[in-house]
Amino acid sequence: MGRNSVAKQLVDALVAAGVQRVYGLFGDSLNPFTDALRRTEGLEWVHCHNEESAAFAAGAESLLTGKLAVCAASCGPGNTHLIQGLFDAHRNGASVLAIASHIPCRDIGTGFFQETHPERLFVECSHFCEMISTPEQMPRLAYIAMQTALGRRGVSVLVMPGDILSADAENRSWHSDLVTGTATAVPPADQVDRLAEAINDADTVTLFAGAGVRGAHDRVMALAERVHAPIGHALGGKEWIQFDNPYDVGMNGLLGYGAAYEATHEADLLVLLGTDFPYDTFLPQDSRIAQIDRDPARIGRHAAIDIAVHGDVAATVDAILPLLHQKPSRAFLDDMLRRHAAALEDVVDAYTHDIDHHTPIHPEYVAALIDELADDDAVFTVDTGMCNVWAARYLSPNGRRRILGSWRHGTMANALPHAIGAQSACPGRQVISLSGDGGLAMLMGELLTVWRHRLPVKIVVFNNSSLGMVKLEMLVDGLPDYGTDQEPVNYADIAAGVGIPSMRITDPAEVRAGLTKAFEAPGPMLVDVVTDANALSLPPKIDASQVKGFALAAGKIVLAGGVGRMIDMARSNLRNIPRP
Repeated sequence: MGRNSVAKQLVDALVAAGVQRVYGLFGDSLNPFTDALRRTEGLEWVHCHNEESAAFAAGAESLLTGKLAVCAASCGPGNTHLIQGLFDAHRNGASVLAIASHIPCRDIGTGFFQETHPERLFVECSHFCEMISTPEQMPRLAYIAMQTALGRRGVSVLVMPGDILSADAENRSWHSDLVTGTATAVPPADQVDRLAEAINDADTVTLFAGAGVRGAHDRVMALAERVHAPIGHALGGKEWIQFDNPYDVGMNGLLGYGAAYEATHEADLLVLLGTDFPYDTFLPQDSRIAQIDRDPARIGRHAAIDIAVHGDVAATVDAILPLLHQKPSRAFLDDMLRRHAAALEDVVDAYTHDIDHHTPIHPEYVAALIDELADDDAVFTVDTGMCNVWAARYLSPNGRRRILGSWRHGTMANALPHAIGAQSACPGRQVISLSGDGGLAMLMGELLTVWRHRLPVKIVVFNNSSLGMVKLEMLVDGLPDYGTDQEPVNYADIAAGVGIPSMRITDPAEVRAGLTKAFEAPGPMLVDVVTDANALSLPPKIDASQVKGFALAAGKIVLAGGVGRMIDMARSNLRNIPRP
């Protein structure tokens, strides 16, 4: 195969776009592409052990760098493995290009070996999905795919039959400059005026922040100060708003804690800032609601909105601040700050009592120590399930740390492959995977990827031999927790068998020293911590039927709030309340 093949043309287009690596798994129909990559300087192949993981890794890289990331898979099963990770990347707003190779063109539609229809398969999890049927379509379609992924912050898929990849490229060029950023969405003046009027008319206001507040922290603080508003957040907004925040009242939703639920329900006006918060049962039905979002399609999807504003959060706050009156009373804010601190204080005993002697180990204790010992710019990747709870309640953002998870798709097993992408993109940065034992077991082959590429990922396994979140869902519904408990597994032994240094911790007195050793180690390390399967979590508000259901299932330990360094922040914020 000559150097002027369609595959080589595609690889050159990726290099020109600034792509540095491709995550994937070798396969027959993809061979022309991987061979062209082999012969190209500046483009690395990161070999994963499941195409799903390759897509997860690419999504994590894009979320950290803001750039295009690429994954690739061979025809048939290779493509279908990709889909889980692509759904996650797409819903997380990661700019990912997936190269899905296909069976030969002449065999499409014949029921050929490994035949699927990837141009149909990936439509729901992409903004762009097209099949290249002739060499003449390259590299034009490649640039369209890349620009769509970057411009719309989601997935693009190029379906590439193997015979097209190996065909001679046409002597055509399509060198188009890629737009790698997005313009600021400035809200229309009439929408700004309506929002300002609503805020001025309301006696009490609560702000609720999502991922769209990224880059707007100072503006949101100024808005909260002007109107004496408590600030709650969704999980996606935690890393961008919770730090240096004297108005913080915690998180609302299924993983919520503190006074965020009360603040959102008791205010005259709730202002949603860059959040597509999906849990409508946690949003008020009687209060007025305003929503600010740069994507107008997200406005009003989960709650009836009284004031809709199309714009970036920062630009919108800049526009409304000059129009807002200083609210005279802090009473509502101070009440919520007190309630928030009290909610956290209520669970301090559950978190601190007899920790050095309690076995199995409190998972909250492990999460709090991870938070304390991790670098100030660490990247945390978090498995879906109870690890989400511990991350939401115990990891402390500071404006430099990143916390990645499957917040919107909610798939298991994302933490380790996300960590692979994060560490590959940021080799000098500490990356810590908070893995549940269920999630790790699902894609355990990626331990081989970590070792093969000598990625210095720190893998902390919360090993409770249980599918904890599923157990909780059963208990709340009044069902016995059937099938959620698993046979105990020593993941430290498995990691050691792969070649990764590891340790297993069953004694709570050894957790601090073990984590310290792991975090200071120069290469990869797995810490298998045997944790309490009965440490469960309830959302901040549940209805009577759920309470009854949990009582019927009885006998489990429930923690209803978060502690760690957040209790220190809550106590500190109380000191901001003016004394009479």
